[in-house]
Amino acid sequence: MAEIAYLRGDATSPQAKGVKVIAHVCNDLGGWGKGFVLAISRRWPEPEKAYRAWYRQRSGNDFGLGAVQLVQVDPYTWVANMVAQRGIKPSRKGPPIRYDALDTCLAALAPGAAGLNASIHMPRIGCGLSGGKWERVEPLIQDRLVTKGLDVTVYDHD
Repeated sequence: MAEIAYLRGDATSPQAKGVKVIAHVCNDLGGWGKGFVLAISRRWPEPEKAYRAWYRQRSGNDFGLGAVQLVQVDPYTWVANMVAQRGIKPSRKGPPIRYDALDTCLAALAPGAAGLNASIHMPRIGCGLSGGKWERVEPLIQDRLVTKGLDVTVYDHD
């Protein structure tokens, strides 16, 4: 039975065998320069390059809140760039995280990960610079990924 496992460690070094998807939240401004994305870029250049190209060409693609881009970084590892953050700063409407967009991203991620027969790995998505609350994010992960039979590991960095 699938579940959410919690580990101390680095989400860019998934602790699992087989195919893995590392999921994280991106903003809708094309910005890549703070938070977990820096750890991703230290390991692999492809996710940032793909995200920036996706943003630049947004008039002709699906880039926007709720969209997911899967980028292969090695034969057994993919990175899921999930656009679930409006801008980069809190506004009168609250923090940049958009829970509805995150829900849409996770729903889109599920069949992609299942098709790869992959486990999913992530930091506490949406809860760093995005300003979200884990008590709102965790049920989305449970509903959209775990109930679909996908194993999810959440990493708390030391």
